[in-house]
Amino acid sequence: MSKILIVEDDTTLVELLKYNLSHQAYEVVTATDGVQALELAKREKPDLVILDLMLPKLDGYDVCRFLRRDSSVPILMLTARTEEMDKVMGLEVGADDYITKPFGLNELFARIRALLRRAQPPPSIKLIKTGKLEIDLARRQASLDAKLISLALKEFELLALLAANEGVAFSRSQLLEKIWGYEYEGDTRTVDVHIRWLRQKIEEDPERPCHLVTVRGVGYKFVA
Repeated sequence: MSKILIVEDDTTLVELLKYNLSHQAYEVVTATDGVQALELAKREKPDLVILDLMLPKLDGYDVCRFLRRDSSVPILMLTARTEEMDKVMGLEVGADDYITKPFGLNELFARIRALLRRAQPPPSIKLIKTGKLEIDLARRQASLDAKLISLALKEFELLALLAANEGVAFSRSQLLEKIWGYEYEGDTRTVDVHIRWLRQKIEEDPERPCHLVTVRGVGYKFVA
């Protein structure tokens, strides 16, 4: 049974989500402010976090930043905002996906299943080693110079895909489809944002990347 942490200050929505997710066989814990969310995340170790942006004490952006310091738990952001920059900012601070209020429960369930499915380790251990970088697909973790790198779910999937296909150039649309799924509503700039984050974490000079290389007119490729 997967455990889901709902972080939302609208108690009516919390009860609705808790009721319906419980009937989908999920274990549910809830928090109504950002500080409580961090405390519960540390204690309960959820498999997925549903995180509202507008929260008392600590907003959703800050909660996401704090979670990403030491956790790769999938984060699905809830937002009543429709502005593109709000969604991009949510992805910038480490969210894996977002859904805009009001939303249908079936869409929410589908996004939860997709995030949990992607977070599951592959059935067999597989290790990718290239230079100082090591990617453990079974443990879903990466290290550089033997030091673990803190990666969000989509960051890890993107890095693993490119590293496993060293030298192969992928278009932004291909990466969007393979990592986010064909149903994802974001545009290809989402890929650029995640590539930028990865460069900041694995490149000696993110402004002059040696591994995550831009292929002009195509997209990106990994170079050992």
